[in-house]
Amino acid sequence: MIIAIDFDGTCVTHDYPDVGQDVGAASVIKRFVERGDKIILFTMRSKNTLQAACDWFHDNDIPLFGINQNPEQHTWSSSPKPYAHVYIDDAALGAPLRRIEGHSRPVVDWVEVAVLMGVVK
Repeated sequence: MIIAIDFDGTCVTHDYPDVGQDVGAASVIKRFVERGDKIILFTMRSKNTLQAACDWFHDNDIPLFGINQNPEQHTWSSSPKPYAHVYIDDAALGAPLRRIEGHSRPVVDWVEVAVLMGVVK
């Protein structure tokens, strides 16, 4: 499965342009990778702030299949939207969210995502 994942509010708290604190994403995303899923970082970040997000994945030993693109898609489509089977984003309708004390905006609830995606052990 190809999974496109947003960054701010999804993997980390909303502290842009800084990288926020992990909201439980790293351990669940690692389970996706362990079962063979491919991860696309799908974010509005660019330039240095994009590199900081990429570094977060690298520092958490999570390989990226693509960054704001599906690297295989060009062979069958010229669409700029990266093709994925699932999109995980705090702004997505129906995304499971939770609040973190001290932060005004909710973040993705990765415990619920793990259940929905079938990676709970």
